[in-house]
Amino acid sequence: MSWKTKLNDTKAQLKSLNATIPDTTAAFGGLGKTVKKDAALTFKEKEYVALGIAVATRCEPCILFHTEALIRLGATREEVSEVLATCIQMGGGPGLMYAGKALEVFDELAA
Repeated sequence: MSWKTKLNDTKAQLKSLNATIPDTTAAFGGLGKTVKKDAALTFKEKEYVALGIAVATRCEPCILFHTEALIRLGATREEVSEVLATCIQMGGGPGLMYAGKALEVFDELAA
């Protein structure tokens, strides 16, 4: 299954979840809006942090969403690769494995 298909499937799952528990998902969305504003860090910088956490926690759907956001924000493959290098340094073997997935997601979604 392609990463684009997985991203679309995840979005469909979340749409169903949103319809089922709208108050909870709206509250979570509200939290997200509070951190997306540029402040001491830009939104793009915060998305780099989020991608790093997604790799570290091995959350494939999170990798998909944060990679998609970074592509929209103009992130380059080189910038994402530096984030992934830091993930490997901090996360050892598991960081290496999920960094590979994250780079593959970037390549597919950016194409």
